[in-house]
Amino acid sequence: MNWRLWRVSKLIFAEDAWEEYLYWQMEDRRTLKRINALLKEIQRSPFEGTGKPEPLKGEYKRAWSRRINEKDRLVYEVMEEAILIIQCKGHYGDK
Repeated sequence: MNWRLWRVSKLIFAEDAWEEYLYWQMEDRRTLKRINALLKEIQRSPFEGTGKPEPLKGEYKRAWSRRINEKDRLVYEVMEEAILIIQCKGHYGDK
C-alpha cells in the first residue's frame, strides 16, 4: 500500500484571494462558512474530500480547485510548507 500523509497547517492567501475572502465576510456568511470548512479539509487532505477536488491545467497546472457553490471555486496550490489560496470567488480567474 502506498500511504500519503498530509497535514499542512499554514495557509497563505494571494492578495486577490484575501480580498475575495474579506468580501465573503461582509456579504455572505453562509458561503464564508463553506469556505472555512473547505480550508480546514484542505489542510488535512488537500487532494480528496468535499467540493470535488480536481487538478487544474494550463496556467494553473500546479493548482487544485474545489467547488464552493455552483458558480464559485476555491483554487489553491499545495506547497511543501504551506497552502497558497489563489482564489475563492468566481471560476478559474473570471473577474
